[in-house]
Amino acid sequence: MQMRDEFWDTAPHYGGRKEIWDALRAAAEADLNLARAIVDSAGVIIQNPDLTICYDERGAKYELPKYVLSEPTNLIQDN
Repeated sequence: MQMRDEFWDTAPHYGGRKEIWDALRAAAEADLNLARAIVDSAGVIIQNPDLTICYDERGAKYELPKYVLSEPTNLIQDN
């Protein structure tokens, strides 16, 4: 969770528009149908089906690490 928060806090500094980063974060945290609606309404062009590489309508590239898109599977949960 800390890595995700750090990524989203610094993501706008990688370039692109803040509103697109916000839409990508909302899509990454939403269920599949809502995520599709979010990226469509924001005008995001998805290059990879897993959202790791996207573009906005102006051609700016947005790269998302896999750890912000899915829950970790290799961690031991506390009881």
